[in-house]
Amino acid sequence: MSKKNQHVVPHENGWAVKGAGNTRASSVHGTQGEAVEAARQSAIRQGSEMLIHGENGRIRERNTYGNDPFPPKG
Repeated sequence: MSKKNQHVVPHENGWAVKGAGNTRASSVHGTQGEAVEAARQSAIRQGSEMLIHGENGRIRERNTYGNDPFPPKG
């Protein structure tokens, strides 16, 4: 299974969930809340990150569901 970050983005029919780098939406939802829940479940399954974009397209929130060590190495 690929470990793609899941993006919640505005869509002409509401809100879409897109895997990072994909041109097509994985799913389309009527509300942002429904899209966020779908993206969260996908990110948890894949152990990846979920990024929520606002209506202007800018990232407004991000959550990690994979291995996110704290403090980060470096």
